[in-house]
Amino acid sequence: MTEVATMLLAHERHDAGSRGDTGGDTVPLLLLHSLALDRRVWDGLLPTLRRRRPVVTVDLRGHGASPPSPDFTIEQMADDVAATLDAAGIGRVAVAGLSLGGSVAQAFASRDVDRTVALALIDTTAWYGPDAPQQWGQRAAKAHASGMRSLAEFQLDRWFSDGFRQEHPRLCEELLDRFARNDLPSYEATCRALGAFDLRDRVTEISAPTLVIVGSDDPATPPSHAQDLCERIPGASLHVLRGARHLTPVERPEEVGGLLETFFTSHHA
Repeated sequence: MTEVATMLLAHERHDAGSRGDTGGDTVPLLLLHSLALDRRVWDGLLPTLRRRRPVVTVDLRGHGASPPSPDFTIEQMADDVAATLDAAGIGRVAVAGLSLGGSVAQAFASRDVDRTVALALIDTTAWYGPDAPQQWGQRAAKAHASGMRSLAEFQLDRWFSDGFRQEHPRLCEELLDRFARNDLPSYEATCRALGAFDLRDRVTEISAPTLVIVGSDDPATPPSHAQDLCERIPGASLHVLRGARHLTPVERPEEVGGLLETFFTSHHA
């Protein structure tokens, strides 16, 4: 791999709501999105999460409005996040990461220990398993050969329960359109990065209070992966959403938003 320069990410700051209930000791909440989507994946939770604190949403390297990149690691994506916070004048943060964003959040929180006030890991894992390089490589190869749209049915089946797909066809199609517009070399690079990702030993160094959330029917990062995270991260707690699959903040925004609001508020974040 060639040397990869740290990049500043496209991001948006959402000020705290003016309800008079914001605490003086709260810190910004950083939200990190999932693979091949962008910061808009959090839109359904913003009204809840910004009531008591400012929220910062970013587009990770190669996603959304951030520059494309053909070669990088999850650690380098965490470097981007830290550099973007520095450039924005933001110090300590609470962090929530979804899927890919959860991988980046683990890398960030295990390294920038003093900067991470509280951590939520959603539908994610510290390691995809021994076959991960091959499986992620196959997914990248299919996208390269047949286009991003060739993965549409595969993605929807992993993201959402059958009932949600039937009830929200327009939302599903909007997400697929966003998915299909991804920069292909960046998508392939992210697949390689996830295939190589293994933070099992590093997550033990996370000291921030940690909440792990997973859908009971998540085929991508099943509850066993979430349980493993909880066993490795000191003091981490687990919440399983029955019947949900891999994009719980989209499928269950009220529940996930409520869980995050309660968790971060309880830890002055």
